[in-house]
Amino acid sequence: MYDVIIIGGGPAGLTAAIYAARACLDTLLIEKQPIGGGQILNSTEVDNYPGIPGIGGFELGEKFAEHAKGLGIRQAAEEVVRIDCQGKIKKAVTDKSEYEAKTLIYAAGTRHRKLEVPGEEKFAGMGVSYCATCDGAFFRGKTVAVVGGGDVALEDALFLAKGCKKVYLIHRRDTFRGAKVLQNRVRETANVELVLNTVVEEICGDDQVQEISVFCKNTGKREKLAVDGVFAAVGIVPYSELLKGQAEVDQSGFIAAGEDCRTNIRGVYAAGDVRTKKLRQVVTAAADGANAVFDIEKMLATDLT
Repeated sequence: MYDVIIIGGGPAGLTAAIYAARACLDTLLIEKQPIGGGQILNSTEVDNYPGIPGIGGFELGEKFAEHAKGLGIRQAAEEVVRIDCQGKIKKAVTDKSEYEAKTLIYAAGTRHRKLEVPGEEKFAGMGVSYCATCDGAFFRGKTVAVVGGGDVALEDALFLAKGCKKVYLIHRRDTFRGAKVLQNRVRETANVELVLNTVVEEICGDDQVQEISVFCKNTGKREKLAVDGVFAAVGIVPYSELLKGQAEVDQSGFIAAGEDCRTNIRGVYAAGDVRTKKLRQVVTAAADGANAVFDIEKMLATDLT
């Protein structure tokens, strides 16, 4: 019987583990990936985490994981397949075992949203990618398309422009949602071509991606762009399925929880990108992990009195 089970080894889960260790709580961290750190591992550079500007995402993720490991947190490299959190005792069933705790922090994070167009599934791994930093090296000297209008799309375009001959940045609207500094950098990059008010309708090719069919909403015309790769950066979907039907979720599937990370179930907390929030960054994920443990400390102390 643990004081707290933490599900997810990203910045929120690892920060929660660090704070739980310092609070002398008997803690188990469950993360299915062999390397902790979450999606930050796929970022080439993190320039907005206080105190260490410009640090690589993989290095920052490693630092989080090493900090937690150094404090002696128990970890299980397993995948959670079911959660039962309606009773006083919270249960996490994995592909290998079953664990119980007085409280549970759910920090499972998010996954990439897909374009949902013909050819996307066919060419997944054959020219279609959701991680520029993971696969960008395969497209050196080639032409690629990045689809999206937020920070990730802008960052991907800038990263790919360093090695690719040309980068089409395709966005369905006429303005970007990403940070102004990133927008300015994109516009100043010679080999990035903006394709605005345009949607991708199909990804085509034989054995590999060769072209995409796009529709321009301004002109009402369709055309084909010759590309060797397509990088989708159109948002995220929360890994909230394990708590649906138990914890309250919003219309987009994110778990409803405030700054204290409390869900509608006593003793169950949602931390990091998986919860309802306006800003999803490493710093806010870390804050969630700290806030959740702080509240758990108070709750457990109350239960003892």
